[in-house]
Amino acid sequence: MTSSDPAARFSALIQRFFMERLIEQRNVSPRTVASYRDTFRLLFSFAEAHLHKPPHKLRLADFSADLILAFLKYLEIARHNTIRSRNARLAAIRSFAHYATLLEPAALPILQRVLAIPMKRFDRPMVSFLSREEVQAILDSPSVNTWCGHRDQVMLATLYNTGARVSELTAMRVRDVVLDRSACVHLHGKGRKERAVPLWRATAKQIRRWLRRINPDPDQWLFPNRAGGQMTRSGVTDRLRLAAASASTRCPQLKTRRVSPHIMRHATAMHMLQAGVDLTLIALWLGHESPATTHMYVEADLAMKQRALNAIQAPQFKQRRYRPSNNILAFLDGL
Repeated sequence: MTSSDPAARFSALIQRFFMERLIEQRNVSPRTVASYRDTFRLLFSFAEAHLHKPPHKLRLADFSADLILAFLKYLEIARHNTIRSRNARLAAIRSFAHYATLLEPAALPILQRVLAIPMKRFDRPMVSFLSREEVQAILDSPSVNTWCGHRDQVMLATLYNTGARVSELTAMRVRDVVLDRSACVHLHGKGRKERAVPLWRATAKQIRRWLRRINPDPDQWLFPNRAGGQMTRSGVTDRLRLAAASASTRCPQLKTRRVSPHIMRHATAMHMLQAGVDLTLIALWLGHESPATTHMYVEADLAMKQRALNAIQAPQFKQRRYRPSNNILAFLDGL
């Protein structure tokens, strides 16, 4: 950091953070780099409107707690981001602030205020999932007579079979599928973690038929878009919701459900749990770093809780008739 121009120093600091800290020193995944990149793009765009300075004119002194707090508020109110998304953006900003304190000690007072901004707490809703009947109706909905319908049917069957994240689904290439006697698919998950998930015979058979319809080159996307490129997260979501809307004629309850790829992932986990599969294996199947993350499925399964309750003998109580007190104040004091 030898430049005397504060704006040039800040620009160089940002570049060093990405190239040295994230890529060279920490060796983070391309998805993490992309997430951090998007955070700073949004931040610089907001700063330009808020401070009336283009990104190349920003200085480290502008990287203040007031700016970051205003940016976080903008994410929640103007962009309608969830608290979880807001916290993810803040995590990227705090990571940069930690790095900047090492190279710019003079800016420590400013950066400490940024680092002091807390993550926002949020309520964790009960896990929502689809029943087996609803999943089957969705999988039967796409028509294999059209190219898109055939792709959707195989894609959604693979999504349910593997419990993959939508990013893992869209990243699948032909080479990731093994269709011999022990059919499986290799998923590329968060933090460079890879796992192999076995396929049902029916799913493997569907994929074999699908490969005859597309370019079977190993580098080809397994579920491409119309142009042959990689499908987007929103593209998968749209096709799933289209299938759910069509399936609602047979499963009317789907009309009131908000169906998403992640709910299909929840359905895979819940159906495995209800079938008696151990939580540790489900965690490995889903690519959870800790089995504790998988406990939320136990919390959501009311039938499993009821079976646990039925296994315990209820305590016995003596039935006493209630006799009202003449002193209403004494009654109220005893509540």
